Amino acid sequence: MAADTHIWREKAQYFDFQGDQIAYWTSENTSAHPLLLVHGYPTCAFDFAKVWEQLGARHHLIACDMLGFGLSDKPRSGYSIHKQADIQEALLAHLAVGAFAALVHDYGVSVGQELLARQQDCSGAFGLGKMVFLNGGIFPDQHRPVLMQKIGVSPFGFLLGLLINRESFGKSFSQVFGPNTQPSPEELDDFWSFISHNSGNRIMHKLLHYIADRRTHKTRWEAALRGAQSKIGLINGALDPVSGRHAYDKWRKVVPDARHHLLPTIGHYPQVEAPDEVAAKALEWLA
Repeated sequence: MAADTHIWREKAQYFDFQGDQIAYWTSENTSAHPLLLVHGYPTCAFDFAKVWEQLGARHHLIACDMLGFGLSDKPRSGYSIHKQADIQEALLAHLAVGAFAALVHDYGVSVGQELLARQQDCSGAFGLGKMVFLNGGIFPDQHRPVLMQKIGVSPFGFLLGLLINRESFGKSFSQVFGPNTQPSPEELDDFWSFISHNSGNRIMHKLLHYIADRRTHKTRWEAALRGAQSKIGLINGALDPVSGRHAYDKWRKVVPDARHHLLPTIGHYPQVEAPDEVAAKALEWLA
């Protein structure tokens, strides 16, 4: 699937989750092993558009815009990583998917860790197999938020939604990309079109609840990683100021038996900045 927002929007499907409409996409390769793609903050499933065709050649892809993101509904409250994990499980059940693998990024790494924890304590995610992580706040003590995130979690967080626009978003967002893989103005327009859909930019501060969730569930989620080392791996953009080389080094210490692959010149969005290398490495690990 080409990285075209019009085609992407046209292919969206929807299912109901507790009264909210969740947008989702699937690839045509329905006979292949399912691969769940879980996106990051503040973007949406369109983040995976550049790797969609390559991954879809070997897997049946499933991806949704989580609650509050992209084309999905944006209620005034009710955001938590646990609820987003519930939505992933509900989507898999809606599609009658049993066994599946997962590729998770940024905000989605916490959703992935919660799914791993549920599988290990036998409370859910029973069909989960291998999981590939991309840059994200896997370890709360290694997460270095950008100014936009710092404002969002402050008592003045509501101002983020009121003040941010396409120009200020573009400047802030570009800072987490590698110097040689900066998003083009057209790509920034695409990202912003999904963020601002249905006034989504007004609730950006509410979606930042995940930062507190990570601190609260640090022990549970890091234990989930230790218990799953044989089936997890991290593909990390080293130049990411939020969760780059420092987070990669922590991964190697905490889960020494897990897979790891460093992209020296890439930033926070490996699947956007280096789609060919990310897709190839992910497929190698998931094989």
